[in-house]
Amino acid sequence: MTAVGSVMHADTALVQRAKANDRAAFNEIVLRYKDKVYNYIYRMVRHATDAEDLTQETFVRAYLSLHSFQSRASLNTWLFRIATNLCIDHCRRAKRTQGLVTSLSPDNEEEEEGPQRDVPDATFDPQRLLLNKELGEKLEKALQELPEKLRMVVLLYDVEGLSYEEIAAIAGCPLGTIKSRLFNARAALRRKLEPYLNITV
Repeated sequence: MTAVGSVMHADTALVQRAKANDRAAFNEIVLRYKDKVYNYIYRMVRHATDAEDLTQETFVRAYLSLHSFQSRASLNTWLFRIATNLCIDHCRRAKRTQGLVTSLSPDNEEEEEGPQRDVPDATFDPQRLLLNKELGEKLEKALQELPEKLRMVVLLYDVEGLSYEEIAAIAGCPLGTIKSRLFNARAALRRKLEPYLNITV
């Protein structure tokens, strides 16, 4: 069994125990994933208190929805889907408060993003840049300037290491849309960071 398969098997066993009202099993799920979920949410909303609240809400919703979890799915992907939906709702509410409501519906996706593009090569690696303190800070700022749907994809793919298929399942949109969003997100980040890097957009 591969390492990924072993993790999924262990996660599935924990979920089955949690479904049987084993609180210790669910607590183990929280311990395994709370840091990953918090870090992702924090980079989405960029506010520590909000990130803590949304992380807690993610696990509350996960607990209440355990009956809907399918063993063939990845617990990691399922939790990120819940967290992503909460982040998008949070960002929408914040924009309404600021009078900056924008549509995130898939109906105008193709019009906004244009034709599908291939993903850029690995010469621009956000995960590597995050390891450099100075560049990492600039990247974090640039990430916050991206639209939520682009920020979500680059965080899930480049930082969390999820596959296109997993991200498509989380976002509820076609695989080609995910690739297009990642292309656009990386291109936007390259443009924003170009003054600090010896790269060509």
